[in-house]
Amino acid sequence: MLSRTSLAVAAVTVTAVSGSGVVLTAGAPPALADDVRGVQQPVLDTLELPRAWRTSKGAGVTVAVLDSGVDPEHRDLAGSVTVGRDFTAGANPPGVPPHRLHGTYMASLIAGHGHGPGGRRGVIGVAPEAEVLSVRVILEDEEPGFVRFNTARRFENVVARGIRYAVDRGADVINMSISKELATKEERAAVRYAISRGVVLVAAAGNEGAGEERAGRAARAGFDPYSYPAAFPGVVSVGATDRRLRRATFSNGNASVLLAAPGVDIMGAGPGDAYWVGQGTSQATALVSGVAALIKAKYPDMSPPLVAQALTAGATDRPPGGYDTGTGFGVVNAARALAEARRLARHSETATGDPAQDPAAPIGAGSRGPITVVVRDRTAVQVYGTIAAAATAGALTSLVSMYVLVRRIRRAPSSHEA
Repeated sequence: MLSRTSLAVAAVTVTAVSGSGVVLTAGAPPALADDVRGVQQPVLDTLELPRAWRTSKGAGVTVAVLDSGVDPEHRDLAGSVTVGRDFTAGANPPGVPPHRLHGTYMASLIAGHGHGPGGRRGVIGVAPEAEVLSVRVILEDEEPGFVRFNTARRFENVVARGIRYAVDRGADVINMSISKELATKEERAAVRYAISRGVVLVAAAGNEGAGEERAGRAARAGFDPYSYPAAFPGVVSVGATDRRLRRATFSNGNASVLLAAPGVDIMGAGPGDAYWVGQGTSQATALVSGVAALIKAKYPDMSPPLVAQALTAGATDRPPGGYDTGTGFGVVNAARALAEARRLARHSETATGDPAQDPAAPIGAGSRGPITVVVRDRTAVQVYGTIAAAATAGALTSLVSMYVLVRRIRRAPSSHEA
């Protein structure tokens, strides 16, 4: 029913944490915390975060992390995490605590603030001054209730419920490093609900990309499956790049992808003050959510479409032609995105009038009857009416003339008659 996007990691201890093939590898905690920041440095440079932080560090923004739960006591997240509702309650047997591995990892990439003097040790997130709201909507596959969670009908719409919960509790950005093969109308309606209230939604495009494991019609056609909620209109769908900032082989390539972010060898935090290195569109999604948080902190009233426009307009390493289905409009860049947001801040993309069709209602539901013409330009109506009448008369005259001509030709004697 529901699974995280898959990750593949190489280090010391390998732990499978998802039914979709999510694999994380935990190394021993680094002897020097500077090692953590050192591994992060290529990503920090790619996103131009040091320059972006002169403008915004995410203060005042709440990012909801819809995931497996976040460890609020990790030293790199302590004081920044609010533990929200667990929508998986009842899947695990009583007394079984959540693992919270994947969720902690994602939260650290978004809002990790490091630790020690000046916060110079441990994981630094893209928006280190942002707050995290942890909303548990998935189980990791090592948890005993994983199978029950993925088969019981009552858990089918946990993502939709999680989105609405996060919106109602003040989230500015919602990170969803999760994926589903099939969508529901409840999820579509929840996405619309969030966007209508100015909340930016960011989700993983999925990790079923090109590779030897892909076969059949989809592989021959050259496209990868769509994942939800990333493929819903209005959601920022994120693909992953490798070290060369090209589409990572595991990253889905389809028309839902809006932009990309680094997704290979990404350092993050895990429960119990541990650190992890992994790869996947999950990590790329968290990085983009962090950049969205920087924008919303600086421009809190900016609408989700304009935030998405700032993200794409500020992207670097654009593909030939400006867009492709692997990396979208390019690789996210925090400094450039903030510069674009500054340019867009004076604009608005909020429509007025009655709302659009409710995706949770049948087509045509809520119709308010015929369209009422508010202003009628009578002069223009007369002019265009006269032109139309003249054109019609001309067409009729032409038809009559042709008819008469044809009749005359038929009546003329043949030159071969005796």
